[in-house]
Amino acid sequence: MDMVMKLGATSGVVIFTKSNCCISHSIETLIRSFGANPTIYELDTHPNGKQMEKALMELGCQPSVPAIFIGKELVGGANEIMSLNIRGKLKQLLIRANAIWV
Repeated sequence: MDMVMKLGATSGVVIFTKSNCCISHSIETLIRSFGANPTIYELDTHPNGKQMEKALMELGCQPSVPAIFIGKELVGGANEIMSLNIRGKLKQLLIRANAIWV
């Protein structure tokens, strides 16, 4: 779990995903549309992917991907990101995390 938390704090936006997950791709595209450049960890190709997936599930991510950290905090999965976007709060969260500048 420590490894996931450390990796989640390495940049303004970190997304844990799998290479074949279309929802993860959609979330990445949404975040990039604001001008952010997220760090991506594909669990199915990462050497410690199975351990990281287990840690994400222990942190409450169900399903384990996508799991999104913004500003060194676990925001959650696709539902949380979409909810933030619909309520107009995703952009402000990205700004506060210094992931984008306006």
